[in-house]
Amino acid sequence: MSDVNKTVQKWQASFKKGTDFDSWGQLVEAIDEYQILARQLQKEVQSTNSSDFTEEQKKTLGKIATCLEMRSASLQCTQSKEELKLEDLKKLETIIKNILSYNKEFPFDVQPVPLRKILAPGEEENLEVEEEEDAAAGAGSAETFLPRAPGTLLPRLPSEPGMTLLTIKIAKIGLKDAGQCIDPYMTISVKDSNGVDLNPVQDTPVATRKEDTYVHFSVDVEIQRHVEKLPKGAAIFFEFKHYKPKKRFTSTKCFAFMEMDEIKPGPIVIELYKKPTDFKRKKLQLLTKKPLYLHLHQTLHKDS
Repeated sequence: MSDVNKTVQKWQASFKKGTDFDSWGQLVEAIDEYQILARQLQKEVQSTNSSDFTEEQKKTLGKIATCLEMRSASLQCTQSKEELKLEDLKKLETIIKNILSYNKEFPFDVQPVPLRKILAPGEEENLEVEEEEDAAAGAGSAETFLPRAPGTLLPRLPSEPGMTLLTIKIAKIGLKDAGQCIDPYMTISVKDSNGVDLNPVQDTPVATRKEDTYVHFSVDVEIQRHVEKLPKGAAIFFEFKHYKPKKRFTSTKCFAFMEMDEIKPGPIVIELYKKPTDFKRKKLQLLTKKPLYLHLHQTLHKDS
């Protein structure tokens, strides 16, 4: 079997897994599966050195990614007017299966997702080094701006007797050029000591406002694992990302992390480090000597 057929089979399996979870009401798992598959499809669409798929097929893959994002957004938001029903999404299974020969009209009126290039952490390091004037291009007088991205924050897990859940409110981040960041948002992940994901990765919506040296988020993030089940040496990472119009991609500007012994109720202020994000925490370089930090507030929920 060729590599491309293996890839398509993997996508099929992932799609089936997501729709199964969805039909069983296991929404957190379904969202996770949909988002992983959407990212894989987008990566294929954006790949310039892949000749496995024609431009037309890539367009179709991009539209499938859009549908997966729409379904996962409607599962995350209880008020959502369910943009895409599960039975409609299931119609895409045969398209994925026959992607190499599919030449019909796409069943839904959607556009492919990757209008902007989202790079994996550290990937932008292969591009030009960040230039100071890049940020200046985004300097605007508007202090409040509308969120373009809905974010991918997940609901709190169900409580379990004797177990603790953690909610982290991201209050604000201090940056010397805060007012010049375009569409800033945070990516939150929980990693083990080897940098491997323990939970689904979550993105906040775009920040609510910017002022002086602060970008304000005021958003709650529900950590998707009971505190007691987090392994020793794990850490919660916060990556600050922003859009760079000159280069047309979203870049990680800096990151911060919180270790297990720092989990306690109340406010906490943590240091910012230079990119690329070092999930293994081996070569850390502070972003600045100035007193600029990430401001968080933790709430612990224990079901006695």
